Amino acid sequence: MDNKTFKIVLLLALPASGKSEVRKYLANIPPEVLKNDLHIGENLQLDDFPYVHIMRRIDDELLALGKERVFFQSGDKSFINPKDWGTLIHLVNEDYDDLMNNNILTPASAGELICSRIESAAIKTGMEPRLSIIEQEAMKTVYSKLEKEAADLLKEKYAQYTDSFEDKTIIIEFARGGPHGSSMPLTPPFGYSHSIGSLSKEILEKAVVLYIWVTPEESRRKNDARTNPDDPGSILHHGVPIDVMMNDYGTDDMDWLEENSDKKGVITIEAEGVKYDIPIGRFDNRVDKTSFLRDEKNLWPKEKVEAVHAGIKSACDKIYGLKEEVKK
Repeated sequence: MDNKTFKIVLLLALPASGKSEVRKYLANIPPEVLKNDLHIGENLQLDDFPYVHIMRRIDDELLALGKERVFFQSGDKSFINPKDWGTLIHLVNEDYDDLMNNNILTPASAGELICSRIESAAIKTGMEPRLSIIEQEAMKTVYSKLEKEAADLLKEKYAQYTDSFEDKTIIIEFARGGPHGSSMPLTPPFGYSHSIGSLSKEILEKAVVLYIWVTPEESRRKNDARTNPDDPGSILHHGVPIDVMMNDYGTDDMDWLEENSDKKGVITIEAEGVKYDIPIGRFDNRVDKTSFLRDEKNLWPKEKVEAVHAGIKSACDKIYGLKEEVKK
């Protein structure tokens, strides 16, 4: 890979802040502009949201069978056990490893495979088994109900596999936060400090952070605006319940991480006894610049595209300069 392009970009922000819109933008500009202006290669994209959606679907199907929910307090509330924030990171780690090694599985049941992966990832956080202790016949029904969505998830995952990572950048998207009114630092497993620190060594060694900066209030406003109840699994149009917005995303710890880093312009993350100084740049979206990107590309106003491009370029130029400085 050209050393002028980032290998891994952690695209982070509160929900509805513009992460998915930025991803769409990055995937729709000429490769030479992407590389020369933004230090980003052809995008390979990883995201933990599809697993959140599948976990909610598992709960729905268990409830339909007269069973108790496993993951969420209810359909519009937070995780029963917040350690599942770590479950999602372990799934991202696995997806990254699979991408790097072109690992393809052809299971008899995609639904069963995804459920098994979620169970294994949760156990890595220290949680007790949940799905594997439910009666087999009930779980077979759950697998079958999830089959199409799980198969589509795998198909999308495998479609990104490549024989070469030359001039490619892996974009890893997730949102983290903590309850409204929390003091800093956030208590694990809440917040970016914990989740970034749970990423694999291979990711942390290559990562930079592009942070989409909005206030929690703006995040809630945009979440309401984008929500399409008929498309709950959509990256661009899913809505986060207000209870979750307040209790999981009422604040985040990115300001605290930057203010308490070992060096200016980075966030210092400790993982398994090793400190990583990860360069960070902010794209200021506190006044909404990105919602128009949900429309078809031919409808994007030129002046709005230019504003988005300038904002991302400024953040990426800063990250690139910091990345070179951190190497010294």
